[in-house]
Amino acid sequence: MNNLVQSKKLIVYAREGCHLCEVMISSLGVLQTKNKFKFEVVDIDNDAHLVGLYNERVPVLFDAIAKKELCHYFLDQAVFDAYLAAD
Repeated sequence: MNNLVQSKKLIVYAREGCHLCEVMISSLGVLQTKNKFKFEVVDIDNDAHLVGLYNERVPVLFDAIAKKELCHYFLDQAVFDAYLAAD
């Protein structure tokens, strides 16, 4: 199971100067010290399609493997914990 947990990959769709984005990224960084997952930050303002999808909803936490949104605006701890626990 440890290898499966390590394969978990998240994307944070964000933008520069966004306070909520900074909070989510910081929270994930702290959680990463205790859990095995990877995440990357993607600035939506570099991609017109992403702006169209997420413009007013950033930050958006996205499961890169399952290709689905987990939460937006704030890190939903219950959803995040369920994500980590899922096989």
